[in-house]
Amino acid sequence: MRGLQQFWMLVLGVTLTCCSLPSARADTANECFGDDFGRRIEACTALIGSSALSEADLALAYSARALAYSVKGQYDRAIPDYDESLRRDPDSAIALNNRAWAHFKSGDPERGAGDVDKALNLMPDSPHTLDTRAHIRQSRGDQKGALRDYERAIRFGGEHIVKLYQCGLQANSLYAGDIDGLYTSELRKAMEACVATTGCDPLPADEECRKITS
Repeated sequence: MRGLQQFWMLVLGVTLTCCSLPSARADTANECFGDDFGRRIEACTALIGSSALSEADLALAYSARALAYSVKGQYDRAIPDYDESLRRDPDSAIALNNRAWAHFKSGDPERGAGDVDKALNLMPDSPHTLDTRAHIRQSRGDQKGALRDYERAIRFGGEHIVKLYQCGLQANSLYAGDIDGLYTSELRKAMEACVATTGCDPLPADEECRKITS
């Protein structure tokens, strides 16, 4: 799992805890939206198979299970769940963004382009969605567009996003400065060097950065 995807999980969790699921299934619902992704899949599957959920709550359960599949790298299972979620709630910016990311990670970024554009129309200041579009643009060789979106992600995401990029670019041997959350000229040069290569990812693996960026 990449560092920024961990950030998306926090945002999605906030959204899900706001909904009202049947009280009789409260424990299962909590596990469906929890941090244990193996249990999340099992619990969400149980909720989805029940007859007690509204269409809106089903959309959330499908989206939660999809994210768990994505975290495990099972994009072939995540994408159909996002499809089901978005069939019920087509204007969920988070589900749109996460489906776009799943397409990108599964090696088909162009299929995510429409989703990420729609998500940004709904939430134009989302650093997570800007980062997704930056990755898609980078994969196309659109260096200027990718850099612009990464910098907008920094603008709206602040110190946490900067630290993620600092750590990721350091792992790519492009940045040798401190992990301090400051967007300096040195970091910008490192980002420019990264976007010039379609295979460079400015995000780190979580295990490389979890303590530093928390």
